[in-house]
Amino acid sequence: MAPVTTPATSSRPATDTDSAEPTDAGPPGARPPADTRAGATDSPTGDGTHSPAREGVTLSAGDGTRPGTPTVDDGPGAHPVDQSRPLGRILLFGIQHVLVMAATPISAIFLMSATLRLGGELTVDLLSAAFVLSGAGSLIQSLGPWKVGPRLPFMMLPGGAPLILFLAIAEQHGLPTATGSVILTALFSFVVLPVFTRLLRFFPALVIGTMIVIVGVNLVKVGAVLVTGQPGTPGFADPVNLGLGLATIGFTVVFYLLFTGILRQLAVMLGLLAGTALAAVTGAIDAGGAGGGGLVSLPRLTPFGSPVFHLVAALPLMLYSVASMAEATGQTVINAEAVGKKIDRRTDVPKTVRGDALTSLLGAFFGLPLMVTSGENIGIVRVTGVRSRFVTAAAGVFLVVIGFLAPVTRAISVIPSAVVGGTAMVVFAVITVLGIQTLGRSDLDRHTSTFICAVALALGLLPILVPGVYGRFPSSVRILLESGVAVGAFVAAVLNILFHHIRPGIAARLTVVRTEGDR
Repeated sequence: MAPVTTPATSSRPATDTDSAEPTDAGPPGARPPADTRAGATDSPTGDGTHSPAREGVTLSAGDGTRPGTPTVDDGPGAHPVDQSRPLGRILLFGIQHVLVMAATPISAIFLMSATLRLGGELTVDLLSAAFVLSGAGSLIQSLGPWKVGPRLPFMMLPGGAPLILFLAIAEQHGLPTATGSVILTALFSFVVLPVFTRLLRFFPALVIGTMIVIVGVNLVKVGAVLVTGQPGTPGFADPVNLGLGLATIGFTVVFYLLFTGILRQLAVMLGLLAGTALAAVTGAIDAGGAGGGGLVSLPRLTPFGSPVFHLVAALPLMLYSVASMAEATGQTVINAEAVGKKIDRRTDVPKTVRGDALTSLLGAFFGLPLMVTSGENIGIVRVTGVRSRFVTAAAGVFLVVIGFLAPVTRAISVIPSAVVGGTAMVVFAVITVLGIQTLGRSDLDRHTSTFICAVALALGLLPILVPGVYGRFPSSVRILLESGVAVGAFVAAVLNILFHHIRPGIAARLTVVRTEGDR
């Protein structure tokens, strides 16, 4: 089977130029003039539709850097994603990623601690491990040693559905069994990956785009909950928190509007810092948590004791890992398109999955749930236009350092969740836009494509928009149905096969039978 490569994006790749705005500047995702896109002819996609030619975007001179700007790259003509930048700027952009993403490991570990009633010392050890493994995973995915990691600007984080599954296993079977389940799932991912790779041809732009839209909507909701709190809890939709979240968004918009060059690229971080400063002025920051404690915090090996391996207990997590592979497929494709790099899904997607599995395997020995490639930072890449994977590698180094430096961890943890949520909503919404752009290449003018997308979105968004809708189902079934991304991807893939692969074949056979009958 010939390798399947990603279609060329119809939008002009974001640039990481250090100069002022180019003459054709427009909002992120704006379509360029037709003559700036490579491959203007159409070619079959294999899913019964047509899309722009599969050739990657042709990079013009100066697409990645301003003429005359010295860079370090992998050779003449290196793609901007493979080019380094001056060290100072790499560090600045890396810090920006860390500040936006740091809330995820903090909230994940705090949720673990509250749910499982862990002690303070153990919580600190787990938080340290979460930062260290998030950094190590980000380095693996960004630098791509051997056949692990796609060499794209990716971050890795704990949390989400894998965390909920980990907590469910821990409550039912104990923490050692939950740790053993993560180890079994990581190994299972390596085993089934060759089979999954053969199925990638059933994930065209229609399926990927639908999945990314669901991912984006789900993430926007996550960011919004950081601002408002959970419905029904004390302090829900507190005006102070709403004000901080909206003010942070407003600061980000103002910075993006007024600044150019590197300051505009740092608008997300500047907005977050401005929101934090406003919170400090209004007394919304509790600085008490930033003091006390030691200087160094070391992750503890097997904090819950020796892992216990129970195949039945691990089964829900193993089943979810298949859905996670589908999500990793979409994130790899959309990340490549965000940076304007042509990839081969048959080879690059498995690298992402291997990076997830290896980091999860290592993290399990430090008491962590499954570590997954994060789609959140793709929004940062698209908003800032900084495509170099060395920026996320720098962010990975920062995360490792933070994991060992207890005072830094405590300082980051006092940033109000409403401020982080306001920043996250903007960044996460960009992912939804990228999904819509991908759907724009899937020939939605065809009624079958529109129908497939509509059904997949309806079923995929249901558990996101109506939490607890499957609450009366058996726990083993509920675990899978409550993952909107998994449901949406599965429905879109199955309907795509039915309408664009099986149905045309049946129709062709019936036509042959009628023709022969007429003779």
